[in-house]
Amino acid sequence: MKLRRALVLFIIVVMAACAENDDFQQIPQNQLELEPLTGSEINAYIHGVLQQTGTFTWSDADDFVLWSALMRGDSILTIGYGSTAYSQHKSTALLTQKQDILDVVRSLEEESGLRLKSGTDVVVYDDAVLNFVDVWVGNIETLTALRAMPNIRYLEPAGYRFFAYEPTLKSSSGCDNTPVAVNSYDYRTIAPNCLVSWTYDKHNITQAWSYSTGSGITVGLIDTGVSQDQSMWGSNFNDGYSNGRSIYKYGVYVDSFWPWVTTTDGVWDKCAHGSLMAATIASPRNDNYLPVGVAYNCNLVSYRATKNVVLDGYHEQRGVARALTELGNRSDVKVISMSIGHIFSVGSISDAIKYAYGKGKMIVAAGGTSTEFTNFVGVIFPASMEETIAVTGITDGSGYTECAVCHKGSKIDFTVIMQRHGDDSRRSVCLGFFENSKTYVGGSSVATSFTAGIAALIWGKYPTWTRDQVLSRMKQSASLYPNKSSDFGYGNINALLAVQ
Repeated sequence: MKLRRALVLFIIVVMAACAENDDFQQIPQNQLELEPLTGSEINAYIHGVLQQTGTFTWSDADDFVLWSALMRGDSILTIGYGSTAYSQHKSTALLTQKQDILDVVRSLEEESGLRLKSGTDVVVYDDAVLNFVDVWVGNIETLTALRAMPNIRYLEPAGYRFFAYEPTLKSSSGCDNTPVAVNSYDYRTIAPNCLVSWTYDKHNITQAWSYSTGSGITVGLIDTGVSQDQSMWGSNFNDGYSNGRSIYKYGVYVDSFWPWVTTTDGVWDKCAHGSLMAATIASPRNDNYLPVGVAYNCNLVSYRATKNVVLDGYHEQRGVARALTELGNRSDVKVISMSIGHIFSVGSISDAIKYAYGKGKMIVAAGGTSTEFTNFVGVIFPASMEETIAVTGITDGSGYTECAVCHKGSKIDFTVIMQRHGDDSRRSVCLGFFENSKTYVGGSSVATSFTAGIAALIWGKYPTWTRDQVLSRMKQSASLYPNKSSDFGYGNINALLAVQ
């Protein structure tokens, strides 16, 4: 037991010290007695892989590291099954593959004498649409057997919380509903008596409104919900110049420590992050002296799918995967905005993104907003996926400089000016969490919702266009096109050019 731990710790040290050397050996599986790594030790392993390769997936970990993460994460294993080519349909062959997998898990876990936590079976959750299943696994032998089976795309410890073991490198949760005084120089007033953020003028948003206001287009927002204390997400969604549109609110997040609980905690935002993203996309062009959204006449579908912006928990991951699947199945939804993420990939969410993408949805995702690990991580998941449009925030200084907490990198597609150069506190202005309030919002989060709003403006002008046509127009209207920066993609989108 001690020898095995010593071997793992030695590998972690070697990986951290010699990131360029990928010749380290796999941890042997013939030790007599196992004690799982601590959360800090598992995270050190993840850090080592990130430093070495720039990305981490659980397929990078050997059986012992993966088993250790299972033991530190409620023993819940997510199994993605099927061929390496992603499939959207549960064929007879796929269902047979799943049954074979479950038979192996049941046999090995029952032989070990493990008392099933669910009381009846190894299955915790079996997704009705996507090709993954969650099971209880307590034995390293089960993992070894599963990895030897064909048609398994990934094995992941769904309950493992990376940030629970990162007290000094905690990514920002994005939750803060504290009222903030907004500098009057950071907005201006337009008819019928609403406020326009200074950031809109950097992208010619108001000029673009002469051609499109997003009318007839529906945007899906996957976040923490919208505020119950803000009537603009209720009776006043149609207010001032915003009319004839609809807002839909759904809650798929389960706020429980126990993975088998299925009761959600409603549609309303308890974090404030989702409310500010909704405000940036779709707050009405009101007559109440409050900020307006980029696409103020679009429809909005809000999903409370996560507790905060960090997808570091079982119910967050299940909620987001479900929201993506349901939005993918809605014919009215054109754009999906996701100002949320994780520093490494999550198989079930990846499957759901591919599902929605296959349905023709444009998925806009945040490049990353962190407190102390901005430069260490690079572009986060799911913005790192090819199926998403990755966005980050920059300042209004000369050239391109990322905002104080924004990530950058080769995966970025577009940027949004959302922070004053030399003053981190003065960012984009939007409708607040509480009634009759306004606030600042920043990071790659607001850049993402801002870009989703621009996409809605383009689609509103050209409603018969495909996702690829809209994306091409976004690129052609960006400041660096036809070139692409290694850190900032195609740069800032000129909304006026995009809708002409």
